Amino acid sequence: MGSFLSKAKSSLKSPAPEKSTMAPVAFTQHVQAQTEFKPPLIANDNAFLGDVAVSTDATAPISAGFYRLEKGTPLVYEYTYHEMKIIVDGEFTISDETGQKVHAVKGDVFYFPKGSKITFSTESFGLGFFVGQRKEGAA
Repeated sequence: MGSFLSKAKSSLKSPAPEKSTMAPVAFTQHVQAQTEFKPPLIANDNAFLGDVAVSTDATAPISAGFYRLEKGTPLVYEYTYHEMKIIVDGEFTISDETGQKVHAVKGDVFYFPKGSKITFSTESFGLGFFVGQRKEGAA
């Protein structure tokens, strides 16, 4: 039976690969964005957030940028979209409505599901890089 299957497979012809009719698309670079980009103030006097890069896909938009929190008033944020965040500098205390609470530091990665209500605070400052499933500026 094994030789029968190998003969049957070898007699099947693979379709020729399709040639792309789309024009090449260039990537975008944001030089030194982690240190040079200054996100705008979004809440209180210590919470800053700004989109650096956004997709052009209208059906499944993606936005990426930086969130910075300085010592002071905690930020409570309810996510209306899915987001991933990596802590790139400083530290945060991050908690949610389930009672989960962590001390987040450089290198930690988080997933905040749509509908989660997250509280961010810090004793110094924290900087996170995020990627969210949302349109530009919809945070």
